[in-house]
Amino acid sequence: MATAFADLAKTETENTVTVKASEKPAAKSRSSQPAPAAYSSKLQEAVAKFGKGLIAPVLGIVAFLALWAALAPQVDTSLGALPGPVEVAEQGASLFGEWQASNEAKAEFYAAQEARIAAGTQAMAFDYAGPPTFLDQVITSLETVALGFVLATVFAVPIGLAAGLSPMFNAAINPLVQIMKPVSPLAWLPIVTMVISAMISSVDPILPKAFVISALVVMLCSLWPTLINTAVGTASIDKDLLNVGRVLKLGWFAKLTKLVLPSSLPYIFTGMRLSLGVGWMVLIAAEMLAQNPGLGKFVWDEFQNGSSQSLARIMFAVIVIGLIGFLLDRIMMGVEKFASRNRIA
Repeated sequence: MATAFADLAKTETENTVTVKASEKPAAKSRSSQPAPAAYSSKLQEAVAKFGKGLIAPVLGIVAFLALWAALAPQVDTSLGALPGPVEVAEQGASLFGEWQASNEAKAEFYAAQEARIAAGTQAMAFDYAGPPTFLDQVITSLETVALGFVLATVFAVPIGLAAGLSPMFNAAINPLVQIMKPVSPLAWLPIVTMVISAMISSVDPILPKAFVISALVVMLCSLWPTLINTAVGTASIDKDLLNVGRVLKLGWFAKLTKLVLPSSLPYIFTGMRLSLGVGWMVLIAAEMLAQNPGLGKFVWDEFQNGSSQSLARIMFAVIVIGLIGFLLDRIMMGVEKFASRNRIA
């Protein structure tokens, strides 16, 4: 009897295991098929992300252009009605055409000069003396702001690190920073111009005098955001981290490169992004006032020209200035991500 009950129990257990085993693939196959609601939710998220990243900005730009085109003819100026988007775009194409024509004239000039030198009718070569085009002015402004930004970073980061690590040094320079920070570039410009004019007296200097003046004005006005953010980031480093450096008996250079700089890097790059934006704005004003080569001088020359096309050209230059500022900020963001790629949050 006991044997019979044992055989019966064993048979029922085997049947149960067999049924459960047969049910598992079905359950797995049902779970492997996402529900329609999950597909719909993912699709909605993708559409929302795409709309936020592309559709919304495009709609905003289109709405702005439509509003500009509708209101521009109703605004009268001393040079006629305010140009609309079409007129501004036409002047942009015209400026590009002038650049192409200038390049062709330059190529012809150098080709003719080489022919005269080869024939012996000309003794020495001369540089092309044609007026700079709009794209030439853009390149000049970019070179100037790059030099000023590099100089500002070279000065601001070490001073900011020292201020963040030493409360006494920070207290000593803080009044000077607060006084110098709000000074306008228009106030720095005559001082820098007189100093550089006295220092650069060579007929053929390595860098043009106007280029150096504009770059130094950019440096003096744009170094403060980097300096302040570097000092704040350095001062906010976890004290336990610094204590670990003391326990490990790290030297000052190892402490700086292994502990201080990696921890304060986000603050430094935030300051550098702000400094680059400030420097770009300062440069345009300095070029306009000092008549140094660049986009600022182009805007001022067109204002003084007073032709029927000047206003459209000025507005095109304003748009280009804004786009360049935006691209410079995106470039700095990319550099920050690259520099922080191995940083542990």
